[in-house]
Amino acid sequence: QVQLVESGGGLVQAGGSLRLSCAASERTFNMYTMGWFRQAPGKEREFVASIGRTSGRTYYVDSVKGRFTISRDNAKNTGYLQMNSLKPEDTDVYYCAADLRNSGSIYTASYWGQGTQVTVSS
Repeated sequence: QVQLVESGGGLVQAGGSLRLSCAASERTFNMYTMGWFRQAPGKEREFVASIGRTSGRTYYVDSVKGRFTISRDNAKNTGYLQMNSLKPEDTDVYYCAADLRNSGSIYTASYWGQGTQVTVSS
């Protein structure tokens, strides 16, 4: 059982940057594709980005391409989401997840973090 703990959220002005971290409790984290999702109140959870086990392949939702970068450090059992040029519409609770599967645009994951709030002011 992998436990995931996000950190790094907060309040930032539009145009600013934040780096989210996702610390995993088990080294088996390194065996899984991991990703980041976000969710606003009353809305469905949205895929943001994913990265393969060895950082070989990354995918992003169109709205964050060129602004967000997903990465991981398997030696530290930690994943990251660097968010630059933040916009007010990026305001959400961000979740990390591990052991992702997808069928087209539908994603599921075996493990989820508790979420971290990101608020971007205009």
